[in-house]
Amino acid sequence: MLKIWRMWGIALLSVVMGIGAVQAQTQSEDEAAKAKALLTDAVNYYKENGDKALAVFSRQGPFVRDDLYVFAINTNGIMLASGGPSVMLIGRDIMNTIDDELKPKFEQALSLPENGEILEADYPWGSWDTGGRKITKHVYFQRVGDTVLAVGYYRPRATSEEALQLLNSAVEAVGADARETFKAINALDERFYKDDLYVFVVEMDSQRIVAHGSNLRLVGRDLSALANRVGRPISAEDLTRVNAEGAIEFAYQWEHPITGEVETKHAFARRVGSYLVAVGYYKPEGEQAE
Repeated sequence: MLKIWRMWGIALLSVVMGIGAVQAQTQSEDEAAKAKALLTDAVNYYKENGDKALAVFSRQGPFVRDDLYVFAINTNGIMLASGGPSVMLIGRDIMNTIDDELKPKFEQALSLPENGEILEADYPWGSWDTGGRKITKHVYFQRVGDTVLAVGYYRPRATSEEALQLLNSAVEAVGADARETFKAINALDERFYKDDLYVFVVEMDSQRIVAHGSNLRLVGRDLSALANRVGRPISAEDLTRVNAEGAIEFAYQWEHPITGEVETKHAFARRVGSYLVAVGYYKPEGEQAE
């Protein structure tokens, strides 16, 4: 009977993962359409008005739509305009402000010839509006003369499948060297967080958090002390379950690491020795609990 229930659980999880992937794809397609539409409008406006358009792009006006905005860089790497946080970089060589990982991506994009087409790329980007975390940004861009116009958006919420992939990596690392893995998680090593996903670990005997990939202030805290306005990430009953079953799922209310809003989070957890290792994903906005 237990085997049958486990098989049913695996099948149900597959369905949930499929639904999450479809929702994420729909959200991504919607953002992509809006971003490309804004870029097309900006390119047409720039062709009609030339460099006078740059000041318009940098104002809170028709080329700032919700979280989308236009930015412009010339082929020498100088930021010419921005309707978003990168406005502070206007007039500066962006190559002096980005890390070595990003430089080849920007150099390649700026070196592409003008062909009248909208191109696209992904890159990690962190700023004050992401809480300092590097979040995957998808950007559409088009070259007009010596100017590259672009519109980007942060990728949609991570899916259940991506959460499980990160959990698998974390479980393997904890099994190989728990202490070094905890240090890496607490140091925000990029192996243990991706966009709005992160790993956290609880020592089951003491019921204390020993590693947290988003909030270092929680490390060392007893789980019972976390019962506040955003709830408790995991209960003593959950620890008993994971100790007996080896793997569990649970849901709770928790602050989103990027938006700061309290949202519904669904977590997957596994027992590795005397530790519970967990990764949770935030439900799509339309499915948030009341």
